[in-house]
Amino acid sequence: MSKSLNVGFIGLGQMASALAAGFIRAQIVEPSRVVGYDVSEAAAAKFVNATKATAFSNPEDVVNHADVLFLAVKPQYMAGALVPVKQALASDPSRPLIVSIAAGLPISYFETALFDKIRLARVMPNTPCLVGEAASGFALNANATSEDGALVKGFLETVGVAFELPESQLDAVTGLSGSGPAYVFMAIEALADGGVKVGLPRQVALTLAAQTLKGSAEMYLQTKRHPGELKDAVTSPAGTTIAGVAALEERGFRSALIEAVERGAVRSRELGAK
Repeated sequence: MSKSLNVGFIGLGQMASALAAGFIRAQIVEPSRVVGYDVSEAAAAKFVNATKATAFSNPEDVVNHADVLFLAVKPQYMAGALVPVKQALASDPSRPLIVSIAAGLPISYFETALFDKIRLARVMPNTPCLVGEAASGFALNANATSEDGALVKGFLETVGVAFELPESQLDAVTGLSGSGPAYVFMAIEALADGGVKVGLPRQVALTLAAQTLKGSAEMYLQTKRHPGELKDAVTSPAGTTIAGVAALEERGFRSALIEAVERGAVRSRELGAK
């Protein structure tokens, strides 16, 4: 990956700031080569403060500057945001690699709204991107090259892990890792509530719960042992853990998570079809 790449962002919210900061921190792009635009001057100021990059007052200037252009606009505002992008791309639609992080919007949406010659990656990141621990999936359109795929993967791996997948699987990514942080935060809150119920101070309970999830996830990532095997290793006969596991099984813990992922994926497909 060349540090001479110019990177642009349309939309300068938290995700754009986190991505840009990650790229700069990993030294794969220089701050002077990162530019962006946002309709909100406050968002632009926060972006500049977080990244030491440059905010332009005109979106066309960002497009013209960028070798890689990230579209970090919420789906409901994307149509309006693409109007100046299309104008800037008119003379050479395939020049920048375009990377969309808008949930639910399919590749075909951008090919229709812009030009069918664009090189595009559709990315589904998640909010732990903000702390450098994202879990992302991405898909390329037919015009994008294998080099484009390697470039996108390299960018995304500065803020977590990333997998190139068929576009048909990105709704599943949305249901699992895109929406998954909400389920994990609910689990942290519920575990902490349990700790408070049996006598722990609230902040102690929250920290213990969060660290337990973090540590358990890291054990799997480092060992690659099956989660069931890791669970069995802490589940002694007639012990405390098996009593808790039995309570979770009685209340459909596994099936509730499976259904949550499935419903999220279905909803993602519905949004993409609109």
